[in-house]
Amino acid sequence: MEMIWQGILAALHLLLTGDPEVIDITLLTLKISGTGTFISLLIGIPFGTLLALKPFPGRRLVLSVVNTGMGLPPVVVGLWVSIFLWRSGPFGFLNIMYTPTAIIIAQAIIASPIVAALTCAALQQTNPKLRLQIQALGATRLQYIWLLLKEVRYSLLAAIIAGFGAVVSEIGASMAVGGNIEGQTRVLTTATVLEVSKGNFDIAIALSIILCLLAYGATLGLTLLQQKQQGGP
Repeated sequence: MEMIWQGILAALHLLLTGDPEVIDITLLTLKISGTGTFISLLIGIPFGTLLALKPFPGRRLVLSVVNTGMGLPPVVVGLWVSIFLWRSGPFGFLNIMYTPTAIIIAQAIIASPIVAALTCAALQQTNPKLRLQIQALGATRLQYIWLLLKEVRYSLLAAIIAGFGAVVSEIGASMAVGGNIEGQTRVLTTATVLEVSKGNFDIAIALSIILCLLAYGATLGLTLLQQKQQGGP
């Protein structure tokens, strides 16, 4: 218990004193995870919409793969991204291994199946009568898709929350492609593991608390937006 209290006190000290290193790590974590989530939306929402609204041979197989991707181990993603970005890999010429860009790519791959699967599920659950009504009003294909997405916007916000939560808390991919380099690719999860390996459990607890506060703050904002749009209290 004493170690836990020391961790809580250390977290309060780091937050109240504005430790520059912790602030930099926190901001980098938010930047990387936020960017990775945004890219996953650009990929996942269109792909999920396609799966939900466009019948094609093998769609169930593709959907099963996407659903499996929701539980894709981050360390596996990190391994394959490393292979492709390594100097001898297909994209080694980009020289982005062990950079924030590499972590963003890995996190986008982790979050995209989550966003796609939740988008697809939300659209498939829309009332068939609503679809017929939109079509009967003479809506174009783009208008039809836009109105359906607007109808499931609350579920899309839930997909954003789920995607962000998945990437901000992962460590396997960040370690594999980022290398945990101080001042460059060190994020809250990798910094926590580093402190644990050094035996600095109070600092590790402090960093974990800050990570939880960051995740809670981001999801709280999205949840309040979701409830506001729903007209909730």
